[in-house]
Amino acid sequence: MALELRQNLKLSLQPIMTPQLQQAIKLLQLSRMELMDQIRQEEEENPVLDEVAEPAGEAEPLEPSYESLSPQAPQKARDENGEADLPPLGWGRERYGRGSKGGEDDDDRPTFENFLTKKATLSDHLLWQLRLNDFSEAECLAGTLVIGNLNEDGLLQVGLEEIAAQSGFSLEEAETVLQKIQAFDPPGVAARDLRECLLIQARQLYPQDAVVQKIIEEHLPQLAKKAYQAIVKDLRISIEEVGRAARQIGELEPKPGRYYSDETTPYITPDVFVYKIGDEYVVVLNEDGLPKLRINPYYRDILRERPQAAAGGAKEYINDKIRSALWLIKSIHQRQRTVYRVTKSIVKFQREFLDKGVAFLKPMVLKDVAQDVEMHESTISRVTSNKYVHTPQGIFELKYFFNSSINTSRGENVASESVKEKIRQILAKEDSQKPYSDQALVEILKRQDILIARRTVTKYREILGVPPSTGRKQIL
Repeated sequence: MALELRQNLKLSLQPIMTPQLQQAIKLLQLSRMELMDQIRQEEEENPVLDEVAEPAGEAEPLEPSYESLSPQAPQKARDENGEADLPPLGWGRERYGRGSKGGEDDDDRPTFENFLTKKATLSDHLLWQLRLNDFSEAECLAGTLVIGNLNEDGLLQVGLEEIAAQSGFSLEEAETVLQKIQAFDPPGVAARDLRECLLIQARQLYPQDAVVQKIIEEHLPQLAKKAYQAIVKDLRISIEEVGRAARQIGELEPKPGRYYSDETTPYITPDVFVYKIGDEYVVVLNEDGLPKLRINPYYRDILRERPQAAAGGAKEYINDKIRSALWLIKSIHQRQRTVYRVTKSIVKFQREFLDKGVAFLKPMVLKDVAQDVEMHESTISRVTSNKYVHTPQGIFELKYFFNSSINTSRGENVASESVKEKIRQILAKEDSQKPYSDQALVEILKRQDILIARRTVTKYREILGVPPSTGRKQIL
C-alpha cells in the first residue's frame, strides 16, 4: 500500500468573532449601569466620540430604526484617496439618552454633589463618642484599638489579650475600657460574640428582667432550636414566660453595626417601561441618563477639508477611531432595539399577568420568545440578564418571566412562580402555633388542583427564605 500526498480544495463557512462583534455581544448583556460606565470609558479613550445636549422638543420613537441614526439617509463618503468610509456629518446624532437641558449658565450653579454628605461609618460614630467621654490618653489609645478591630457587624474580631498587649494595659484595665465602649451607641457594639451582644442589650433594655438575661446566658442554643420545653424544665417557669422572653429577645439586634454598614440596598433603574393605555400595553425604552453620541465634527473636517493636517499615521489613527465610534453607536442602538423587541414579545405572552397579577403568570421558556422575535436563544438569554422592566404589577427582572410549568389535575399548566406565590400566601395565613409541614402544603395545593412533589415544595420554600415548620413554630 503506497503513501502519496494530495492537495484538496474545500470551501466552508465558519463564524468568526471579530472585535466589533465581541463588543456588540458584550454591550448586549451589560446592565444599565454597566452600559453607562462602558460608554463613559469609550468617551475617555476615543477622542472622536462626542456627547451632545438634547435638542428642545425632540421626539423619540418607541422603536428606532438604524436609518434614524442620521437626519438623512446614511451615505458613504470617501476622502481623496478613497481610504476611509466617512458617514455624513449628522451621523450618530440620534438620541440615546436625555442630556442636560441647561444652558451655559448651568456651569455657575452648584452641582448635586455639593449638597451630598458622607454617611458616618461605625468607626466615625464610635470615635466621636470616645472623644466626648472622659478618657485618659492611654485609655483613648486602647479604645481606638478596640474600635479599629470591630467588624462590619460591630463585633470585636481580636482577643482582649491582643488589645492589652498593644496598648500596654493589663487584662483588667483593657476589660474596663472595653466595657466603657460597650456602653456606647449602638447597643451591643464591641461585644465578643452573639451571646454577649444580646446580653448587653438586654441589660440596657430589660434591666429587671432576670428571665430574659438567664435565657441569653444559658439557653441561647435551645432558644434557636425552639426547644422551649427544655427551657421550661431547667428554669422552672411557665411556657408563657418563655414565650414572652423569646419575643423580647427576638426584638434585639444581633448585628449592631448593620445601620452603619457600607452595604446599601441597590437602587434598581428599569431598562424598559410598560404602560397600559386604554386596552393596550405600550413598551417604552428608558433612555434617561444614557449619553447621546455623535462623531466630533472637528475630526471630520480634518479628513475632508484639511487632509494635509492628517498626514502619515494621524490619518490612519483618526480613521480607526471613527470606525470604532460608529460601531459603538450602532451596537448601542442594536442593543436598545433588541431589548425593546424582546420586552414586547414578553408582554404579548404575559398579558394576563399584566392584567391580573402573579397568579396568572404563564409558563414560558427562552425558545418561545426566540421563535417569536426570530433570534437565537442565547441572544434572548443575554438580553434578559440584568435587565429590569417596570410594569403595572411592579418592577421585575426580565428573566423572571421565564419559568418552568407545574401540572394541574385538570391537565393544564401553571408557572412555577405562580406556585411559589401560592405557597407564600398559604404560609402567611398559617397558624403560627401549628405551622404547615411540607407534606401538608402538598395536600393544600392538591386541593387547589396543583400536583406537586414534596421535595419541590421544600425547594420552593427554601427559595422563599422560609424555615421549616419546626423553625416557624411559635408559642404563647
